[in-house]
Amino acid sequence: MSISPDLVKKLREMSGAPVMECKRALEEAQGDLEKAFTVLRKRGQASAAKKAGRAANEGLVGAYIHAGGKLGVLVEVNCESDFVARHEEFQQLVHDLAMQICATDPRFIRKEEVGAEILEREREILRVQAAASGKPEAVLARIVEGKLEKFYEDNCLYEQHFIKDLTGSMTVRELINSKIAKFGENITVRRFARFKVGEGLAKPAAESPVAA
Repeated sequence: MSISPDLVKKLREMSGAPVMECKRALEEAQGDLEKAFTVLRKRGQASAAKKAGRAANEGLVGAYIHAGGKLGVLVEVNCESDFVARHEEFQQLVHDLAMQICATDPRFIRKEEVGAEILEREREILRVQAAASGKPEAVLARIVEGKLEKFYEDNCLYEQHFIKDLTGSMTVRELINSKIAKFGENITVRRFARFKVGEGLAKPAAESPVAA
């Protein structure tokens, strides 16, 4: 099948793998981006995946205050070295992530951090909504899982579409993975807090453990 250059570029940004390896993986996966990424991981060619378990104990705390001073965010983004933390592009990433959190108000950093109780409650709500639509029982499960992906997009920072990407195709996870590929270091959002005047702390600060 024909693989578009845009799809190859997207996989390269996700994985950091060479262009031709991305093209081969996409051909093997019949154009399925996630399956192609898994192919690269199995081959040891996805640099972001290989670096994800490495300790990231350096980094920056970034801040973004919305116009008028009524809304602000603090976010901690970790990397492996002070050299990368001082790099202008890393600092821009931290700023962009703070802006993202300010604009989209995520509840979690990653979808893996959504508790089982919350997931089951969401699934039950979606089941009831899907059943009320009159769709056949055989497709209800697929409808629920599809809408659950939308829940992740709305509530998990890494699954959200990056607000500065005008194409609307890049997620925050892909943005961070592209920086991992560029700098050759693990980069991860550890925690954030979002403040709004009149509401105090809008919610408990989200936090992820730093890789050891």
